[in-house]
Amino acid sequence: MRGLPTYITICLAALLLSPGLATSQDAADGELDRKVSPRKAVIIPLHEMIHPLSAALLERKFEDAVESGVDVVIFDIHSPGGFTQVTFELMDMVSDAKDVETVAFIEKDAISGAALFALACDRIIMLPGARIGDAGEIVMGADGAYRYTEAKSRSVLAQKVRDTAEATGRPIALAEKMTDKDMVVFKATHKEDGSVRYFSDKEWVALENQDAWDKGPPIREAGKEMFFTANGRRAAELGLIDQTVASRTELASTLNLQEPIPTLERTWVDTLVLILNSGFVTFLLIVIGLTALVIELSAPGLGIGGLTSVLCFGLFFWSRFLGGTAGWLEVTLFVIGLLFIAAEVFVIPGFGVAGISGIVLSLGSLVMASRRFLLPQSSEELAALGMDVLTVVGAFVAFLIALLVLAQYMSEIPGLSRLTLKPTVALEGGGATTGMAATSLPGWQRVEVGSVGEAVSALRPGGRIMVDDFTVDVVTEGDFVDPGTQVRVIGKQGAKVIVRPVA
Repeated sequence: MRGLPTYITICLAALLLSPGLATSQDAADGELDRKVSPRKAVIIPLHEMIHPLSAALLERKFEDAVESGVDVVIFDIHSPGGFTQVTFELMDMVSDAKDVETVAFIEKDAISGAALFALACDRIIMLPGARIGDAGEIVMGADGAYRYTEAKSRSVLAQKVRDTAEATGRPIALAEKMTDKDMVVFKATHKEDGSVRYFSDKEWVALENQDAWDKGPPIREAGKEMFFTANGRRAAELGLIDQTVASRTELASTLNLQEPIPTLERTWVDTLVLILNSGFVTFLLIVIGLTALVIELSAPGLGIGGLTSVLCFGLFFWSRFLGGTAGWLEVTLFVIGLLFIAAEVFVIPGFGVAGISGIVLSLGSLVMASRRFLLPQSSEELAALGMDVLTVVGAFVAFLIALLVLAQYMSEIPGLSRLTLKPTVALEGGGATTGMAATSLPGWQRVEVGSVGEAVSALRPGGRIMVDDFTVDVVTEGDFVDPGTQVRVIGKQGAKVIVRPVA
């Protein structure tokens, strides 16, 4: 009986504490559920060469994915790499992403710049038979053969790779070996704690505590005169990637992702941007746009020529905006160039500085709108710049040829003939249906060679003169003539009346 109070006290305490224990257990279960709940993810394909346009589309897809609030962005990589500087920009993009986990998923090949891009991601997951590596920088020489880049360029690339591997916790020596065929990488084991590390022959020479390590044989994929390349199975053994999976289903299970994982496929806008940025379509847009602009300037008001020109150059700059190669600077330079040309044609007599400056600004802005760099830093950028210049200059030459053809045959081409103003021609014979009064004839028919008139507007070189009581549209031989100057008709070529100031 003496133990009864103690027993009752224990029971009461258990009853009082049991709700709290239950609440704590429920909270723990809820926290566990939150930890294991599947995460949201999207897949962004990278199945092409890395160049300014493809990189701009990839960056836009990545921004859309981050803004959608997903937890994981998976880059489905199957690419041969591409431009070094563009690759660096993509690496910085994923390295700077703090609110989302980035995963490089390689089912086939991630070679050259694509391998470096994968290194910058938080995780690398591959199929066992997929390949990664071979990121040496090469350039095409004057003889058309590819060769190793100069030491300065290789040093920048190697340092970028070392920094990236260190930031993502991957073997620095193996990552650098992707870009350096001259170095040799081997495995070393620490004598005391048994830890494993990979050293390059350059690092080993500079290592102060060599005695603390047992130097092993070179890695077979990282020997002399070769860029490190390995399949997924071997890369996982060496610790270069996180792991291998057999399928996308296993990938989702490994990363604890909601299924099915949506893919941000290329939209019709992306496809249209790629088409409009192609060399042939760019050539056509420039030729048609310039030709339509001249047609518009030859007729009063806004017509089909002006609308066509606006459409062509609007598509050109729109595609460059979305492609990430153009901004408002290029558009501004292009418009200023057109204004200079217009001033030369309609205001300033002759053809001089304004006209040449306008052509240079207009064509220069078209070249600038196709480039992501101001000055080429490598041979590949120089070659790309040369191709852009060739496309724009070739389009301008084709425009000049088209202009000559139109000047001769526009009035005879069906459809285009309606864009020109045909003068009224007096018909032979009389009567209301076959003739007309002389006063109703156009000025160019009433005036004769030798007729003298007075300029009623400035002739730059085109303008109007008054002969007797009617006006005539005329042109000079290229000279500027002030209003009120007496001029004489010295020639007629159809509706074209040529005049010269009276001496």
